[in-house]
Amino acid sequence: MKASFERYRRQLMLGGFTPEHQQKLKDSTVLVAGIGGLGGTAALYLAVAGIGKMIFAHSGKLTLSNMNRQILMKDDWIGKSRVIQGMKSIEHINPEVEIEIYDERTSEANIDKLLADADIALSARPNFGERRVLNGACIGKGIPLVEAAMNGMEGYIFNIIPGETPCLNCLYPVDDPEWEEMGFPVLGAVSGMLGCMMTIEAIKLLTGYGKPLRSQMLVFNTVDMEFRKFTTHKDPECSVCGATVTSLVH
Repeated sequence: MKASFERYRRQLMLGGFTPEHQQKLKDSTVLVAGIGGLGGTAALYLAVAGIGKMIFAHSGKLTLSNMNRQILMKDDWIGKSRVIQGMKSIEHINPEVEIEIYDERTSEANIDKLLADADIALSARPNFGERRVLNGACIGKGIPLVEAAMNGMEGYIFNIIPGETPCLNCLYPVDDPEWEEMGFPVLGAVSGMLGCMMTIEAIKLLTGYGKPLRSQMLVFNTVDMEFRKFTTHKDPECSVCGATVTSLVH
């Protein structure tokens, strides 16, 4: 353990961040649903912070157009499975982290498997269908979820804490539009910045350190570096986390 704590010595210098917080990270498992620009960056910084285990769920092979934002990837891996390369990269960065991989989309068919050991989940898929599956399952299982998304130079982030905060469906209850997953613009630095924010919120929720976003959404536009926080509200009639649904679940 002494060798491990030396790896994390600089973050243990943070005011109020104790060896007990560090051990909580070591004992935690995170599902990273999507290891692209957001999730890949979050995974990297969770690894260097000392998370114990990560589960990667991401379908498909690496393409050249992924390379402006997916920092776990390598040019000579183009055409191969992203989750395998993501696992290899993390193993090289911090071999103390356990990685479990699934070359699959997040779906109703596999969500119980993906969340089986998870203490928290990160929502980083480029479509609302998979995000809604993850949202519903986390509500049902009582697992906190960090929800974040970006488009061009803009982004948002908020935490979903079952029984306490609004869920994704409370804030976005309407039918999802049909759109092309890879059809929106991405500056890699913007997705990377948001991925770092996801890591920070996950660490706070897992350890109890600091003040995570609770019933608040952070929205930003990096064109003019405008950052705003909005208070969010639970919908008592929400079909996913509303009072009637919650009483049936519990």
